Amino acid sequence: MAEKPDTPRDHWLGKGMSASRLEEWFVREVLPLEAALMQFLKHNWHNKSEVADLRQEVYQRVCEAAQTQIPDSAKAFVFRTARNLLIDRVRREQVVPIDAAADIDALNIAIDAPGPERSAIARDELRRLQAALDRLPPRCREAIVLGRIEGLTGQEIAARMGISESVVSRHLARGIHALAHMLYGEAAAKP
Repeated sequence: MAEKPDTPRDHWLGKGMSASRLEEWFVREVLPLEAALMQFLKHNWHNKSEVADLRQEVYQRVCEAAQTQIPDSAKAFVFRTARNLLIDRVRREQVVPIDAAADIDALNIAIDAPGPERSAIARDELRRLQAALDRLPPRCREAIVLGRIEGLTGQEIAARMGISESVVSRHLARGIHALAHMLYGEAAAKP
């Protein structure tokens, strides 16, 4: 003779719970939470027209999980499911809507865009650097561009230029010294 479960909930645990028992549990434990769930969704989701759809998706997730095992606390499970659903939606959107933050400073976004004066100075510095690079001997210039601009290693520069690594090192040292002298004058030449 099969042992009778201690409570109706114990009978529902495990796979294969009947639809009628799942429905009984849902009506008794989950539906009374609907008003609080709707308030939670309205408060935490930026698009109020999607709240009813979100509620239905929460219910669907809760029912699917309950088919395997009835949670100990329906309320905690429903709200954890709602929270996870909202997190999933935000991740999918990959956009933080402006109306999601009441205070723009709360976003902690640093505005690093340079002003017009800083942009003009940077363009001038680039022109000076380009002019100095153009005055370098061709092999020194090539080594500097490959090493300092393109980021190649000494070995990669040597292979590309068809010279030894020690010659690459000499070209880099001479080129950097010459650039410093051209850009910063006598002050850069002193060690």
